[in-house]
Amino acid sequence: MLTAFILLYLVVTILIGQWAARRVHSANDFVVAGRKLPLGISTCVIFATWFGSETMLGATSEFSKHGFLGVMEDPFGASLCLLLVGLFFARPLYRYNLLTFCDFFRVRYGRKAEVISALLMIPSYFGWIAAQIVAMGIVINTVMGVPQEIAMIVSGLIVMAYTYSGGMWSVSVTDFIQTLMIIAGLLIIAYTFTRQAGGFENVIAQTPARYFRFLPDHHWQEWLKYVAAWMTIGLGSIPQQDVFQRLMSAKNERTAVYSSFLGAGMYLFFGLLPILIVMCARVLYPSLLEGEAEKILPNMVLQHGSLFIKVLFFGALLSAIMSTTSGAILAPATVLGENLIRPFYKDISDKQLLRVIRLSVIVVSAISMGMALIQQNIYQLVADSSILSLVSLFVPLTAGLYWKKSTHAGAILSIILGTAGYIIAEWTDCRVPSLMVGLLTSIAGMVLGTYLSTFIPLRVFTIFRNSER
Repeated sequence: MLTAFILLYLVVTILIGQWAARRVHSANDFVVAGRKLPLGISTCVIFATWFGSETMLGATSEFSKHGFLGVMEDPFGASLCLLLVGLFFARPLYRYNLLTFCDFFRVRYGRKAEVISALLMIPSYFGWIAAQIVAMGIVINTVMGVPQEIAMIVSGLIVMAYTYSGGMWSVSVTDFIQTLMIIAGLLIIAYTFTRQAGGFENVIAQTPARYFRFLPDHHWQEWLKYVAAWMTIGLGSIPQQDVFQRLMSAKNERTAVYSSFLGAGMYLFFGLLPILIVMCARVLYPSLLEGEAEKILPNMVLQHGSLFIKVLFFGALLSAIMSTTSGAILAPATVLGENLIRPFYKDISDKQLLRVIRLSVIVVSAISMGMALIQQNIYQLVADSSILSLVSLFVPLTAGLYWKKSTHAGAILSIILGTAGYIIAEWTDCRVPSLMVGLLTSIAGMVLGTYLSTFIPLRVFTIFRNSER
């Protein structure tokens, strides 16, 4: 029965995606849903940006090992990211009326900055998408017994299919429905297992105190690691196409801002529910903690849940993973088509651009599936995908919005030094977290490049700008 439900769910998802694809008549429709999403759907789309495998499986695995100190990245860092987006980035970015995040780099800093930002951004998504594909493989393998590698390939192809057809319209409509399933499923499951465990107070009382530690030891290196964990997604995911694309899909500026705030609140609340369920597992079925950490929740539901609970849980889990995967595939595909391929064709039509972006969806999906088959650690795949954008793109984005003096030379030097600083710190025995080194060198590059460019003779500076074009 459960297997039949999973198959039915996958078929219905494809059909919904195909239905939504009927609204796609232009590249603008495909990329940002014609900028027509109302607050309710926009909020669900923002909420579903990252609410996937890391939150449902990866974060619960880390919590079972390290408590709250192990999940600073997600859900806490992810919620912080959406809050900061609403406070400082949604309004000014929406006013640019662009298709991609890298378009902002072109408008603000020039073509060279656009290309560099695109080349850095696109690879950062492969790990994220791969993590979701791994998670879908785990779910289908757990429920149906299909070999995990085959399950990963099939589920990846399904998400690729409806993303290819409808773009952001398919992503938005399926996200809305999937978010409703996530909310209903997690609320009912958390309530059911909490009641079985003797109530919320008993669950808290039975959980060791070390799991509730929210601050690290009083040692500077531990504090640096702690702050770095907040920054990984909290700042690193701000300069990302998936966030930008979902903001630009809102029907107006006000909707973009408020959907970010509402999405942040929803993310934090519902991101804590899987952790609560794991706490219940410690009380009810402690033997489950001895198995694979990322399968604690699926095994708990399979072994001890009713059919109704199983349907709710795996429906919510698949919904979370598929909604994240579809948006994550669309984001780099859009950047690849709009910012790297389109400039080579001066007279490309809107219909041709749409075809290019759709083909890019296939390319991105294929590369990500290859990564998923090689590296199958969900939490690590996600963390690696966010750091690159933090050390290379966060500073130029923020400076471009809030520092009028920032120049294209500063942006390029910021990207180069930030990336180089991070790589060097990774390869050396640095006592400071590598992403902090990268962020500091990125800031230094922006300041140094901007002020040095003001001292370059006008004639030399003009030659440099012309060579960029």
